Amino acid sequence: MENKLSVKELGKVGVLFGGRSAEREVSIMSGSGVLAALISKGVDAHAFDPGQQSLAELAEQKFDRVFIALHGRYGEDGTLQGALEQLGIPYTGSGTLASSLAMDKAMTKRIWLASGLSTPKFAMLADDSDWAAIAADLELPLIVKPAHEGSTMGLTKVTDVAQLPAAYKLAARFDSAVIAEQFIEGMELTCAVLGRDENAQAFPLIRIVAPDANYDYQNKYFTDDTKYFCPAGIPDEQEQEISAMVLASYRALGCRGWGRADVMVRATDNKPFLLEMNTSPGMTSHSLVPMAAKVAGLDYAELCLEIIRSAELDLHASSDWKP
Repeated sequence: MENKLSVKELGKVGVLFGGRSAEREVSIMSGSGVLAALISKGVDAHAFDPGQQSLAELAEQKFDRVFIALHGRYGEDGTLQGALEQLGIPYTGSGTLASSLAMDKAMTKRIWLASGLSTPKFAMLADDSDWAAIAADLELPLIVKPAHEGSTMGLTKVTDVAQLPAAYKLAARFDSAVIAEQFIEGMELTCAVLGRDENAQAFPLIRIVAPDANYDYQNKYFTDDTKYFCPAGIPDEQEQEISAMVLASYRALGCRGWGRADVMVRATDNKPFLLEMNTSPGMTSHSLVPMAAKVAGLDYAELCLEIIRSAELDLHASSDWKP
């Protein structure tokens, strides 16, 4: 990493976790792990829950930097990042715009497509959508999910056109924007990234094998039935191609600090498709970024240190601004 601050130079660190999103439970698990890891390294780290404490209280803490271990809305979507910019507190992960873009699955896809990157076909859904036309265009099975949620919240695999209205209603409980996406059958991979711009580096790919190919919320966080393979066990040339695609997708969105992209490789022709970018990935005992980092030679605590060292602001020159 470029910025090798000592533990002392990190100053007072806030670990932000909990929050108000549907992923609060997972965020608490992630943040608790990060907090313990940083303390074990001698960092002056303190817990802060934006779901129960106000921005005024955050300002009063006088943190020198913060580790964002929040997932989903109000933590991963650019809103908190904007508040931290106003407060002048450097934070981990992507900036305000990149966080907002990556949280919006439709905008992410539009940017990737404009950049020549492969991602499944999609359509936005509404109450009056022509379900038959959507099924004909995207083909069955297809995936319906909220456009601004993570951890497979509100997601349905639709195998019959008659299931579309109910799938839409479920996703709409989580978000006013709902997306239908072409289903890619094949190998599921994920790729973690650390760094920014041309210095961003991809960790070894992880291949995910979930029960009945159903990598849902329960199988992500609360069971040991899902199998993970890192190294992924694919040809080196294929791994390099997918890693390069992920790095291009990360840069296209303007991401920085760290992130994780999910990828499907179509069984019929081995073509990789980008699914989504996570700008505040999980850091639980089941999480994928620590798993890949370990294979790359970075243990959990060292990974947390590298991430907090990368904390920064978008508006580097804000203190020099004059009306």
